[in-house]
Amino acid sequence: MSRGVMSRCVTSCWGSLVPLVLTFLTGCASSPKVGVSKFGVYSTAYLGANDEIVYDAAKAAKEAPKPRPKVDWTWSGDGVLGKPSIVIDLGQQRATFLKNGHEVGRSPVSTGREGFQTPAGSFQIIDKNSNHVSSLYGDYVNAAGEVVVANVDVTKDKCPAGAKFRGAPMPFFMRVHGGVGMHAGYLPGYPASHGCIRMPRAAAQRFFENAPPGTPVRIVN
Repeated sequence: MSRGVMSRCVTSCWGSLVPLVLTFLTGCASSPKVGVSKFGVYSTAYLGANDEIVYDAAKAAKEAPKPRPKVDWTWSGDGVLGKPSIVIDLGQQRATFLKNGHEVGRSPVSTGREGFQTPAGSFQIIDKNSNHVSSLYGDYVNAAGEVVVANVDVTKDKCPAGAKFRGAPMPFFMRVHGGVGMHAGYLPGYPASHGCIRMPRAAAQRFFENAPPGTPVRIVN
């Protein structure tokens, strides 16, 4: 084969390969991202401890698990006499129970998230209900009690045909302002409620048992 013929052959072959290479690279660039799932679309994808996708099984296995929020609380008020009062610190996400101005209890809390901020100010416990349920937030359930639509707001979410509303439980509810109150609930470690002040169940029970209606509640930023 002459040098001229070989040169034309190489040029022709490379010209055919270029579109294929470009197509492959374009396809890779436009491939959908792997979603956060225990089963990625790629066999080499793993769900890491912090819920992000990683592509190394060894790395995924070695990652430290996410730190769990602390729900430790303290109480030393049994048998202690004195006028009760409560301080909710929104910045510290902490509730403090006092008798005659002396701290006898402390608990982590989860207050209102963005758009549902817990109001700051001076209030008092208006009423109490150990088995309170929300009239606004909860789930739509069917006749068997199975959840059809979870985490609904009855003022915004339409109830499916044949379903009914089941309010979210708020044990040891202590109302302080409008629909806002302290109660037992889930604490993720940051403000997450619709405005209420969530506490660990046992801590909420202690506060409930020691704070009669009229107890001053001061909510500070």
